[in-house]
Amino acid sequence: MDPVIIAGAGPVGLALALGLARHGVPSIVLDENDGQVLPGAERTAVLGPVTAGLVARLGYPGVYGDGTAWTAWRTVRRRQEAVRVEFGADSEAPLHISQARLERGLRAAVAGEDLVRIVPKARLDTLEQDGSGVTVHTRGADATWWRGSYLVGCDGPRSTVRKLLGVRFPGRTAVDRYAVAALRVELPWPDEALLHRDPPGAGLGPEVTARPLPDGVWRLDWLLPAKGGPLTSDDLVTRIRGTLAAWSGSGAVPPYELLGSAEHPVHQRLARRWRAGRVFLAGDAAHLVGALGAQSLEEGLRDAGNLAWKLSLAWHYGASDTLLDSYQAERRGAVGARLRATDQLLPLLRAEGVWHSLRRSMLSGLSVLPGLSGSGRRYAELLTDGHLGRGPLGAPPVYARSPLALPAPRGGSSAVSPLVASCATPPGAAVTDVEVTALDGSRAWLYDRLGYNLLVVLIAPGTGVWESRHWLTAGLMPRLAKAVAALPTRAELLVAEAYPGSTAHSVLLIRPDGHLVTVMTGCRPAELYSYADLARGGPPLPDAGDGPAEPADGPGEPSKPTEPTEPSEPSEPVSGRTR
Repeated sequence: MDPVIIAGAGPVGLALALGLARHGVPSIVLDENDGQVLPGAERTAVLGPVTAGLVARLGYPGVYGDGTAWTAWRTVRRRQEAVRVEFGADSEAPLHISQARLERGLRAAVAGEDLVRIVPKARLDTLEQDGSGVTVHTRGADATWWRGSYLVGCDGPRSTVRKLLGVRFPGRTAVDRYAVAALRVELPWPDEALLHRDPPGAGLGPEVTARPLPDGVWRLDWLLPAKGGPLTSDDLVTRIRGTLAAWSGSGAVPPYELLGSAEHPVHQRLARRWRAGRVFLAGDAAHLVGALGAQSLEEGLRDAGNLAWKLSLAWHYGASDTLLDSYQAERRGAVGARLRATDQLLPLLRAEGVWHSLRRSMLSGLSVLPGLSGSGRRYAELLTDGHLGRGPLGAPPVYARSPLALPAPRGGSSAVSPLVASCATPPGAAVTDVEVTALDGSRAWLYDRLGYNLLVVLIAPGTGVWESRHWLTAGLMPRLAKAVAALPTRAELLVAEAYPGSTAHSVLLIRPDGHLVTVMTGCRPAELYSYADLARGGPPLPDAGDGPAEPADGPGEPSKPTEPTEPSEPSEPVSGRTR
């Protein structure tokens, strides 16, 4: 079968290629540039723990060493601290990393993959598709045609793929505008990030954010008026010196080195469609977010993680439209919800009255957030959540309305089984990383097993102190292992001593991208089969008691998979192809 063609060799395109390679799917990455990573010390990304874990699993474990995990976050109003969030063992910090380092790490991982081929200086200008694949043309010195099974446009906000599909990209321009600088400087709070509202000092603007990076580097962002002339170099230096002087405590400007700067407008846009036949959009080609601390790159990496396992199923076994359509339903739905939340909260959080109310509460002796009341407290929390990837402005998505999930039960009943167990993770949400044991007795973390197959996790307290040979033939294990082997898609059975909110003998079914399908009580083969079939895009089966259900293959639905064939090498260009 032909490889998947990926237009764009930025972090999202590279992550998608690595995700496909993990599933044994070859890809061709069309890079408009010459393969060099674009410079710019001021270009950085903030990744939540789940997204950072995805990047590490894709083959770049050094992401943690190349970035900085903050020890705390502070929201300050004038000279008073309004919010402080400490990060410890029970509260994982966001990871702040240079985008150039991130891209170099992903490129290094791609260089070690035989299934990924990067084609430099290849700009796509034509695409055609039929029932069995996609044909694209690239222009340049080596203009030629390429044939692929699918095409994914990861080619940025001015996406050629999106334009060739005729997909509209509505939204708003310059919702926010920032001056950005990367400095090597020593600040009074190492490894702590800061959002400073109304900082003392003339000409600093209403808001400045400081985020630490490795090697004593900081990224500073100043909120600029939405409408105004371009920021001059003198204006930038004035802001840098004034801000550093205000933070130094002595009023003196500490020594600093300016490593890079830019003026950064924030746009909010959402493509109307993310799938057209065998062509998909991902990353900035599909959406632009960024106001109130939102990170567009993180959403793009989530796109890649979501799409990789679905395309791999389609590539190896064939897939239903339900499975392929679920990418748009889940990812566009999640990003759209985030944009709607931003649109609703942005006018409130930018209103001066909110912060004056917050200041009055603080001056009355309530200097920390738990003592605040009313809108001031809530708005400060929301703004903090936006920068920390929490709450409606940034939390990892919950795919509760996915085509791959059952509709919400009515009247307290379930369409498949009334015996759905309790769990702290709702269906459709990202699971918690816990220690698990495989059937061969090896131990690992749950996140380390993601990316390949469905995971079936049995909660069995006490198994950690026994060798696997003692419990493989005891209790639920023999029956559950047989049920897992009979599922309509590849799955791995694991055992965990505990999972938040779950009791003994609970069984969790988890998608390859780490989102929970369901949690059940005990071993019910028909119920497990039904949920697994639904997760791969097949129709839900009626509850048939405890007996194993037979596969329901039919026209347009994926058949029960056999062992995958060895993937072919990425194809050579089809030179001189006639249209």
